[in-house]
Amino acid sequence: MASTVFERERPDERLISAALADSRLSVFWLDDLPARAPHPALTTRERADLAVVGGGYAGLWTALLAKERDPGARVILLEGKRVGWAASGRNGGFVEATLTHGAKNGEQRFPDELATLDRLGMQNLDDIEATVRDRGWSCDFERVGSFAVATEPYQVRELAEAHDGHSELFHDAVAMQRAIASPTYQGGLLSTRDTALAHPGKLARELLRACLEAGVEVFESSPVTALRAESDAVELSTKAGGVVRADRVALATNAFPSLLKRFRLHTVPVYDYVLMTEPLTTAQLASIGWQGRQGVADSANQFHYYRLSADNRILWGGYDAIYHYGGRIRPEYDDRRASFEKLASHFFTTFPQLEGVRFTHRWAGVIDTSSRFCAFHATAHDGRVAYSAGFTGLGVAATRFAANVMLDQLAGLETERTSLAMVNQLPLPFPPEPATFPAVQSVRWALDRADHSEGRRNLFLRTLDAVGLGFDS
Repeated sequence: MASTVFERERPDERLISAALADSRLSVFWLDDLPARAPHPALTTRERADLAVVGGGYAGLWTALLAKERDPGARVILLEGKRVGWAASGRNGGFVEATLTHGAKNGEQRFPDELATLDRLGMQNLDDIEATVRDRGWSCDFERVGSFAVATEPYQVRELAEAHDGHSELFHDAVAMQRAIASPTYQGGLLSTRDTALAHPGKLARELLRACLEAGVEVFESSPVTALRAESDAVELSTKAGGVVRADRVALATNAFPSLLKRFRLHTVPVYDYVLMTEPLTTAQLASIGWQGRQGVADSANQFHYYRLSADNRILWGGYDAIYHYGGRIRPEYDDRRASFEKLASHFFTTFPQLEGVRFTHRWAGVIDTSSRFCAFHATAHDGRVAYSAGFTGLGVAATRFAANVMLDQLAGLETERTSLAMVNQLPLPFPPEPATFPAVQSVRWALDRADHSEGRRNLFLRTLDAVGLGFDS
């Protein structure tokens, strides 16, 4: 098999060790926030019009939009730890318009309504931008677009074919080098409209503030241990001894096990790893260009995503996608030395002119991966409980769309959103253990082989594609 550029151009191991030596196992986006007092745990019995389980983006948007629809409704939000601590505080801050995890996945799974999904996704991103602007949110929001870059010759053609002369602009190797200087770039496609960047921690904090100002009651350290539907309410019990009896419930637990057992095999938790550099000096930044500050992702199955922070650090993440047997989520999985060393190696292959730059932070986060690579939506208990999950790594913007879907469903509304096949069809569930772990490892092996074989997918991957069951990095 052919080697990839990241294998052909490996930096010295001493460079990698030095760059990681002083890094902290800590999430930069959360460290970068001012301290705040925790919200109390729920220890009493309460009655609500709407209870939201989960204090990430999906839960926060659901609570906020619910209050915008009905300011008089009593909305209670329950979070097991701290608001924004999980995926919503650990991601790369790519606020993407796509609702289908990219055009290629959308074309494969929802060809008849892709134009509608693209329109709704762009409108959703426009609405997020308007909310940030009109509410004066301080979350480093930049509508700068993104580059998909080719690091191998075979990837160039697909990017060139996507050029439309309007919002999708192809760059050959020379033009790509002028935009961002990396010896690995063979070409690139600039999408000018469909990506914004934000500070994930600040975005979650601003959403929390808006919820509180709207009258949402927020309880932290209140993991929900049971959901029981009764004739007059849906009852939620918390570990702290509290109970909420609600007319309607929205579940936004994402990578964590669903309170609805029927959906527990529809996602698997996959660990993603991230590095953050120290702020670049003026000379270091000049050596790579990047004046447009666009987000970047390369085009392999096992891909990297990276972007500049407001203070000109480089966030560098992706490539490894690690699933642990039984879908376990444990703090000790956050520190995986092999993944961080691999990321650091690939960083310096991409930007050898940044030799000497140090990483200040390293962390991991769990992605709620679905077999169709994008979110799914469902209801239970006669439409009184709504559920969205499976964002598969592109949920920063899509969680707002999901919030509106859940609120439409809970209100019994027939809308353009609720009529979508994407909303009404469930992905195939993953097999239960002991089958899941070897299946995931087999797919990772096959994806790696495809990256070493000019993107050619073997029979195993093509079969999974045909039946709609897949896995991605």
